[in-house]
Amino acid sequence: MYFHKKRVIAMLLAGGQGSRLYVLTRKTAKPAVPFGGKYRIIDFPLSNCVNSGIDTVGILTQYQPLELNEYIGNGQPWGLNKTQSCAQVLPPYERNDKKSGWYEGTANAIYKNIDFVDRFDPDYVVVLSGDHIYKMDYNAMVEYHVAHDAACTIAVRTVPLAEASRFGILNTNPDNSIYEFEEKPKQPKSTNASMGIYCFNWKVLRKALIEDEEDPNSDKDFGKNIIPKLLNEGNKMMAYNFDGYWKDVGTISSLWEANMELLGKNPEFQLRGDAHNTIYARNDAHPAAYIDEDAKIVDSLVAEGCEVYGSVKHSVISVGCTIGKGAIVEDSVVMPGVVIEEGAIIRHAMLGEDSKVEANAVVGGTDKEKISVTSKGAVVAAGSHLAPGDML
Repeated sequence: MYFHKKRVIAMLLAGGQGSRLYVLTRKTAKPAVPFGGKYRIIDFPLSNCVNSGIDTVGILTQYQPLELNEYIGNGQPWGLNKTQSCAQVLPPYERNDKKSGWYEGTANAIYKNIDFVDRFDPDYVVVLSGDHIYKMDYNAMVEYHVAHDAACTIAVRTVPLAEASRFGILNTNPDNSIYEFEEKPKQPKSTNASMGIYCFNWKVLRKALIEDEEDPNSDKDFGKNIIPKLLNEGNKMMAYNFDGYWKDVGTISSLWEANMELLGKNPEFQLRGDAHNTIYARNDAHPAAYIDEDAKIVDSLVAEGCEVYGSVKHSVISVGCTIGKGAIVEDSVVMPGVVIEEGAIIRHAMLGEDSKVEANAVVGGTDKEKISVTSKGAVVAAGSHLAPGDML
């Protein structure tokens, strides 16, 4: 089979377990977790690729891949199913050498798919994570990388100094060239936090991956091994400043916050009315939402297919949900297919897909620091109380 040469392709790391999301990722890979009423987390990097003119994407899956693989399918929702484009799911596979088995780290995942990348003979490879919420023009980063004749360019954002020790920190010269990388330093020298978005010259990355794989002491990780290795070898590496909205939604609190930041007339993250940076998603056809005459909705997002008979305030209600008469939903994220029966009260909570809150049950409370969570398909029994911060 003949594959057309590509100037740029993307490799999207989507195999993470998302253990800090607890019950929400018990049966689902983190990139497949619902977000914003009608999306999945992976929709954001995939849509960014399409909006950046990158039409070939390898998607590396591992943990609980079934739902994610089905969701991606042939890439049609993102326009990646055309003759010269693809969204290729790349799970671990059995090889005829000692390198078989699960992906052992972010770098190892790319290494085990060198043959896929080589098919397209790219000049540049953009490596992405599948668990962040943001809009970004990757092509602008690639052109910056080319203009500076770099071997590797890393997207960075400025973080408060007090938070810098939570991130991989890039120390840079005045021209934004990188002279040092520190993984979660106790005493950070700068506030340039790596976003985990990389642009590599493919020949440079390919060589580094092969050499790293032969190192028995390597963690086979980009941040811990590949980036320090390239720096130590004297390769030119650049930091690319990104000042737009970016959210790591790897915890219960950050996922809840990111959903809340979609609300209001001037939300922190704008999904509405941005025709040039559309976020695409795979969605079944649903009828328009039905809002009963006795319902009350304030400062909320309500997706199609919903039936609302109760009260909703400052919340995100996803596709196909039902909110019964007299029910109250406030400051909460209700994921697809949830049923909230009459008289139930939901505050500061996230309800997993297809879960059910029976009549007069209470989930959560008034403390926004304690988000209550139900897993996919969970049932909160009639009249019971899931306390603030508890999970089911």
